[in-house]
Order: sequence, then structure tokens, then C-alpha cells
Amino acid sequence: MSTHARVPVSGSSRPVAESFPHTDVRLSVEQVSYAYSANPTQAPLFTLEATSFQARPGEIVAIVGPNACGKSTLLKLIAGALAPLSGRVLLNGFITHTLPPRERGQRIAMVQQESPLLFPSRAWEFVLQGRHPYARTLRFETQDDVLIARNALAQVGAEHLTDRWMDQISGGEKQRVILARALTQQPLLLLLDEPTLHLDIGAQVDLLETLRKLAAANRYTVVVVTHELNLAGQYADQVALFQKGKCLRVGPPATVFQRELLEQVFQTQLTVELGSSGRPRVTVPSAK
Repeated sequence: MSTHARVPVSGSSRPVAESFPHTDVRLSVEQVSYAYSANPTQAPLFTLEATSFQARPGEIVAIVGPNACGKSTLLKLIAGALAPLSGRVLLNGFITHTLPPRERGQRIAMVQQESPLLFPSRAWEFVLQGRHPYARTLRFETQDDVLIARNALAQVGAEHLTDRWMDQISGGEKQRVILARALTQQPLLLLLDEPTLHLDIGAQVDLLETLRKLAAANRYTVVVVTHELNLAGQYADQVALFQKGKCLRVGPPATVFQRELLEQVFQTQLTVELGSSGRPRVTVPSAK
């Protein structure tokens, strides 16, 4: 029986993490691998090699690499949507893919690349859907659920969108509302798959600034898949760099973003410079 304690509805409306006396590691990815096959008698079409890293409360981990290198597969393994071929993923000591769906939904929130609207809804109604893991049969939303949903909109700076229709707001605004829906799950672990896709640079920075503040204030552990190397370099505490299903390096952005390594992975000439904050910036050299 799980003992996942939660605070009452309040200004923060976030869960209290289970305490572990010997470590403050929240997420532990331990030698996790996976293989996609057309059928069991054929060689795998794609293999994710054994991958390991850890993350603590309040940390942001960015998973970066070219297309089809295993980033989204790893995210699904962390989420518990896939069972690993080997290894395991632990969230506060619980193996994620063996958690009952309701418990998984209360501990892990996943923001997909695309979140299609199944029916017309206002922003607050869309956000309220995140309370589904707490619902009972034939149970309508409670006043607490409504307060949590409205508080989530406020946390992402989208309270002004409360009564707007989802199909009538901008891409950046929609992504904030989608993030708010994830927050209403009151998760320990927040997973995002290409959250800045289709956003302009201002909206991208705005979203990552919001994630950074949320992680610090609520002690969410955040794992984000992204193609945006400079956003990862600026906002992530750790970066996991992938190429062809293999994790080449995990560590702080300045350690992982080495010019020779990035050029090998992305097959193009790059320049890497450290700013005054010690954060790396990756650019493509101008043609001579």
C-alpha cells in the first residue's frame, strides 16, 4: 500500500515527497534498455542501450540528441508507459512501470508533443482534466479540484486565460495551459516531450523560465526532451546526450556540451562558448 502524503489545498497545492533517510535522489534510471522489433523472430528495428542517471527534487534534466536517437523512448520508459528490456526506473523507490495506473497518474505527469482537443473546452475545464487520477466512480469534481485547477493556471501565469476557449488561444498560451493541467496531478515527476515545438523563441524562453521557477518552488523533478541545445544549456541542471540509441554522456551542461562531442553527434561544425554564468552556448560558425 502506498503512503503518498499530500498537503491540503493551499497556495502551492503540491505533494509532499516520501522521505528516504539515506538519499535525496527522487528519480533513478538504472541500466535501462529497450528494443523495438517487428516481431520476436526478427532483429530489433531500434535498440536503446543501457542508460543510467539520477535526479533530485528541484532538478531539471534535459535529454538531447538528433531525431530517432531514443529520446522519446527513454521518456516513455521513465513514465512507466513501457516496461524496460533490462534495468529499472525508480521514483522514490517505486518501479514506475509496475505502479497501478491511478498511482502513476498521481506521481508522474506527462506533457506530450501534441495534446489534441477531443471536444471544445475552456482553459479551466481543460486543466481540470488533470484531476482524473483522483476521481472516483460517478464522482464529479469537488471544490478542492476546482481550486487546484485555478491555482495551477496561476502558477504558470495563465489565470487570465481561465475562461478562454482552447482553440482560440496562441501556441504559447496553449502550452502554458497544458502545463497547468499536468500540475493539477500534483506530481513528483514532470515529463515533457518537446514542449517548445512550434513555439517562437520568446515563448520558448518564457516556458523554460516557468519550468525553472516551478521546479525550484515546488521541488518537482523535471525531465524534458528537447532539440534546443541552448535552452538545455541555459536551464538544465543535467544533460543526457544521445546518439543512435546510446547515451554518450550525462552531466552538467558545461561538461556535456564539448565541441568535438557535439560535432560528432550532430554531424556539423559547431562553436561552444561559456558565458559569464558558466553556461554553454552552442552556435554554428558563419560561412567565410
